[in-house]
Amino acid sequence: MSKSLNLMDPEVAYHHTDDTGVFGMINTVKSGIQFSSFSRLADHSPFSLNEWAGFLQLSERTMHRYYQQKKTFDPSSSEKIMELALLFNYGEKVLGSRENFYVWLQTEIPSIGNIQPKALLDTHFGIKMLKDELIRIEYGVFA
Repeated sequence: MSKSLNLMDPEVAYHHTDDTGVFGMINTVKSGIQFSSFSRLADHSPFSLNEWAGFLQLSERTMHRYYQQKKTFDPSSSEKIMELALLFNYGEKVLGSRENFYVWLQTEIPSIGNIQPKALLDTHFGIKMLKDELIRIEYGVFA
C-alpha cells in the first residue's frame, strides 16, 4: 500500500524522480486526491474556490459539491491538481517565497504575451509554458 502524498510536502515541491516518488504520485492520481488534501493547497493560494473550478475545468456547482461532501477528485482532476502543486512549489522555490510567486501569477508578463500567468493554469500546455518560464528565470535566461 502506498503512502498518500501531501501536496505541500517537499518531495512534491522538488520533483523527486526516484521510482518510489514517481509511482507514489501516479498512484495518488489514479486513486484520486482527497478534497482535504486539495483544500490545503487551495487554502495557501490567493485563488477562490470558483477560480480553482476554472483551473480544473469543473463547474462551480461541482466544485461546491466536492467541498460540501468532501469528495475525492477523479484521476483527470487529480492529475491537474498534482501538476498545479508541482508548479506552485517550483515557483515558490524559484521566486524565493510563496508571496512572490503569487504576485508573479497575477502580473502581466511580457515574455508570455503580456498576460497574467494565472490565465494559463487551466490547461496542461499552459502549465508547461509557465514551468518553462520559471526555468528561464531560475537560470537567468530572460527573453
